Amino acid sequence: MDHAADAHRTDLMTITRFVLNEQTKHPESRGDFSILLSHIVLGCKFVCTAVNKAGLAKLLGLAGETNVQAKDQKKLDVLSNEVFIKALVSSGRTCILVSEEDEEATFVEPANRGKYCVVFDPLDGSSNIDCGVSIGTIFGIYMIKDGHEPTLDDVLQPGMNMLAAGYCMYGSSCTLVLSTGSGVNGFTLDPSLGEFILTHPDIKIPKKGKIYSVNEGNAKNWDGPTSKYVQSCKYPADGSSPKSLRYIGSMVADVHRTLLYGGIFLYPGDKKSPNGKLRVLYEVFPMSFLMEQAGGQAFTGKQRALDLVPEKIHERSPIFLGSYDDVEEIKKLYAAEEQN
Repeated sequence: MDHAADAHRTDLMTITRFVLNEQTKHPESRGDFSILLSHIVLGCKFVCTAVNKAGLAKLLGLAGETNVQAKDQKKLDVLSNEVFIKALVSSGRTCILVSEEDEEATFVEPANRGKYCVVFDPLDGSSNIDCGVSIGTIFGIYMIKDGHEPTLDDVLQPGMNMLAAGYCMYGSSCTLVLSTGSGVNGFTLDPSLGEFILTHPDIKIPKKGKIYSVNEGNAKNWDGPTSKYVQSCKYPADGSSPKSLRYIGSMVADVHRTLLYGGIFLYPGDKKSPNGKLRVLYEVFPMSFLMEQAGGQAFTGKQRALDLVPEKIHERSPIFLGSYDDVEEIKKLYAAEEQN
């Protein structure tokens, strides 16, 4: 055994250590936020294990069938939802949970209640499980104002009021990207330690990218500015090289690539879906929060994405997010259209 190498492995910045270090910067902190994050991290580890076994479970005829205890095997997205609800409620630090899987918000009973609201998509891109494409969990955290009974209004806030946001991507490795409002950091799960290790400190998105990411199958229904922008990606007027198209169809994977390599991710509204397909609270807001923290921009076609005030928990919005200069270009096209 290489004892020197093993000793070095204990001098790693784990996500627990990182969060506790951040906590020391806030002397008034009681550690509630750190406890909540540790429960989210536990949920991510659990789902990561379940995702890795999913293909095997199907192969062994488990999914959707009844097991020995006469319990139905749950679909992965339903299982993931239950995992996160239980992890968040048992933290004792949450009061309202909004999940993509549940029609209504979950109000935590008073005995277990804390001051945080968590909005999340427990398994984004779950239709891609069977073909092995990266999928993930997206989450955002709000804090309620002190001293009142929690209501839906505590969640229906603009994204700029979020305290923290992040996603965990289950792919070739398990990567958790997190921002608590002062930059973006990426952690990778070391399966031998069962710990998330800081592998991408202080992520900054390039100011301009060479990639655009959009479902071109919807092109015939797009509005003018989106069509013009994608056309300019393919046939730049200044004679420069065209951008490359990369579209996975799993938001976590597409945004992760955009964050690291730069470029733009678009999910515009169109004639069929005027408000786009992505949900404001637990898809648009957390990803927009991360993009801005990394030096990029996020725009809805009308306004800065984080300024949007949702009226319903499952509301949808078009979204354009990514490198600062790339989003600036599409903003100019929408401004020109408005003037006309």
